[in-house]
Amino acid sequence: MTLRVLIADDHAMFRSGLRAVLDTQADLMCAGEAADGRATVSEVLRLRPDVAIVDIRMPRLDGLRATEAILADPANTTKVILLTTYDQDAYVHRALRAGASGFLLKSLPPEELIAAIRVAARGDTLIDPSVIRRLSSRLADSIAPPPTPAGLDLLTPREHEVLLLLAQAHSNAAIAEYLGIGDETVKTHVSRILTKLNLRDRIHAVSYAHLHGLIGQEPAPPGLGRGNPRRNRRDP
Repeated sequence: MTLRVLIADDHAMFRSGLRAVLDTQADLMCAGEAADGRATVSEVLRLRPDVAIVDIRMPRLDGLRATEAILADPANTTKVILLTTYDQDAYVHRALRAGASGFLLKSLPPEELIAAIRVAARGDTLIDPSVIRRLSSRLADSIAPPPTPAGLDLLTPREHEVLLLLAQAHSNAAIAEYLGIGDETVKTHVSRILTKLNLRDRIHAVSYAHLHGLIGQEPAPPGLGRGNPRRNRRDP
């Protein structure tokens, strides 16, 4: 299946470069472009792309407000990935509240942005790892975790492991590769984690893990997503 992508950015050169990158991928195509926020909203409504790449800083209507307008439409099916040069907490919070499927910095390598488009199309959410690290550091400095997080003892060892990997901003596909299990099995684990911990979504799960000091219990998996030796492990 070919994923249709809308590119929204007020810089023509950036749009042209990203379109060229999309053209190198057999499963991706540029469905259209927009140079300001109002045009972004109208083009998403007209074209109904699978994913919209939206710059936060745009004229007429900024990318955040455009995203809020797009995702407030009950009939909308487009996933929105927000791009920015400016790493600000307020942007992250508004993007997540609006329901964006990604918050990424423009310094991201092209191949990682391509991967993010596919992840968003599957229904997963991505936050730039540098943003996750900064926010988690601030949480650790300002919030003392309770001695025993409520509900954590309900998780199986594998679910606990998946929760830690989620909190390190890894996608379902990367977790599946590292653990040597299928994507659907990872989705099942995530669903059970959310149910057992009474969490709304995976972003809420990430917040839960950081809030309760779970990050740092184990080191970040080396070589995640690159054929780790754990590939041959069987899921318990």
